[in-house]
Amino acid sequence: MKNLRFIARLDVKGEHLVKGIQLEGLRKLGRPNDYARRYFAEGIDEILYIDIVASLYERNSLLPIIERATNDIFVPITVGGGIRSLDDARNALEAGADKVAINTAALRRPELISEIAEAFGSQCMVLGIEAKSKGPGQWECYFDNGREKSGRDVLDWASEGAERGAGEILLTSVDREGGQKGMDTDLIRAICDTVPVPVIASGGVGTHEHVADAIGAGVDAIAMAHVLHYEKIGVASIKERAISETGLDIRA
Repeated sequence: MKNLRFIARLDVKGEHLVKGIQLEGLRKLGRPNDYARRYFAEGIDEILYIDIVASLYERNSLLPIIERATNDIFVPITVGGGIRSLDDARNALEAGADKVAINTAALRRPELISEIAEAFGSQCMVLGIEAKSKGPGQWECYFDNGREKSGRDVLDWASEGAERGAGEILLTSVDREGGQKGMDTDLIRAICDTVPVPVIASGGVGTHEHVADAIGAGVDAIAMAHVLHYEKIGVASIKERAISETGLDIRA
């Protein structure tokens, strides 16, 4: 039986936790580790930190934040944004991350996926995919936090990423991100049917029903931001409803 995970997604700009809609119109919310500690105390399964301007400015400012986080947060941590090389991945892992997520750098040089997987294990290598719809059943990969088109088909790229050694897919629907109107279950289902590795879905959760819909589409994990940051739904409530409605094994 699938062991479903719930992940708190923290988009970070500089030293601030931010939240927008479709990865734009960002609003500062506070210090990311204050939120991370709260989610850990509430029972979140993992924390995902994304430096949303790292690729734009060719740097990652998350490492000091991660080092502080590991002092009192004891769940797996994934770091994304600005991971462009083996050294970048190593630095993130040495700072306390358990996994690294790469998107822009992987699209530019797909060999990096295999290099990280071979050096640190595929379980550390998460392929980030920012997907936008091109029409029914078609999605294109974007990068630089949803700003730039890649020309790559999402399903083809997910399959290639898994073949190159990615241990997980972090799938963000840019169209649904921040909207709280439900996840793109067609996209989720298509990816889950395409790749043999776990899929983390992000973008669109606003209600318990949206969580249940994503679970029904086959996800292994759901990453959430808005509903947690604004306390629309609590972690415990999400887990309780997911257990009662799906019968899946949920981490307590």
